[in-house]
Amino acid sequence: MKTKAYGAVAGDKPLQALDIERRQPGPHDVQIEIAYCGVCHSDLHTVRSEWAGTLYPCVPGHEIVGHVSAVGSEVTGFKVGDTVGVGCLVGSCQHCASCGEGLEQFCENGFTGTYNGKTPEAPGHTLGGYSQRIVVNDRFVLKIRHPQEQLAAVAPLLCAGITTYSPLRHWGAGPGRKVGIVGIGGLGHMGIKLAHAMGAHTVAFTTSESKRRDALALGADEVVISKDADGMARHGGSFDLILDTVAASHDLDAYTRLLKRDGTLCLVGVPEHAHPSPNVAQLIFGRRSIAGSLIGGIAETQEMLDFCAERGIVADIEMIPVQQIDEAYDRMQRSDVKYRFVIDNASLAA
Repeated sequence: MKTKAYGAVAGDKPLQALDIERRQPGPHDVQIEIAYCGVCHSDLHTVRSEWAGTLYPCVPGHEIVGHVSAVGSEVTGFKVGDTVGVGCLVGSCQHCASCGEGLEQFCENGFTGTYNGKTPEAPGHTLGGYSQRIVVNDRFVLKIRHPQEQLAAVAPLLCAGITTYSPLRHWGAGPGRKVGIVGIGGLGHMGIKLAHAMGAHTVAFTTSESKRRDALALGADEVVISKDADGMARHGGSFDLILDTVAASHDLDAYTRLLKRDGTLCLVGVPEHAHPSPNVAQLIFGRRSIAGSLIGGIAETQEMLDFCAERGIVADIEMIPVQQIDEAYDRMQRSDVKYRFVIDNASLAA
């Protein structure tokens, strides 16, 4: 079926209105009319060919919230009218060890991304949420339980939310634990909210004194200016977990020295080039770890959405019409957004 969308036909061209084709729902498919789609840094990198392997036309968007408009004959978990979400994944092999454990993001045969993932349907790759509708296998559709007035701000939970929730859960953030969040952007602001909601003593790290008040308002118990050597030193050897959301190459030693014995520095931002090699002695002499984490599986993403719905947690957003997406990308590169752009997909009809 013909669907209005917004996407790129080349890495050096602005995004433009496109007409794309969506498949008719199969037996296990859910058709979703998209109300809102969050804007992720991954969208920008992919559209502009800053990461290898972009397939054009490219329609980005993997922070999708909408309403079910049709279901396949074998679908039992969803019905027309349901409020649902779709995150970064729309397929995986379903038979490897990772898929069997509900960790589809680590599918050993490669998951199918919501956009730029290989698919047998034309044009040969998936097209994402900067569009009026999408058709997704029911295994990869999520229930949204937030009230209608919060739906736009729920959209970023489908990527920024689960990317921070998953490592916080995996490494046991909670009462009696001290957790650091490095960077106060799209990911970091969600990390602060979630760590605080889990009951951890939450410390925000930022390079900017001007962000102190914002970090405290988001739920940080303390704020440390990372350029302040004395302020950093006062926290030496005290963190159970530090979640580093910064996507630029930087010195990791500044944070590994703040970890307790057996503490973990978890990276969720992918830098444009490698971080400087860390001081291995700091790891060896404290049995400390540097680790990474990738989004989350479908079951954990549903858990995160339910956790946030129960506590009224959403992202801080700025809503835009899709026609302003290139301007939003430029502003996002300058960190000129608090803290996530969300597209009002009704603007696609304009």
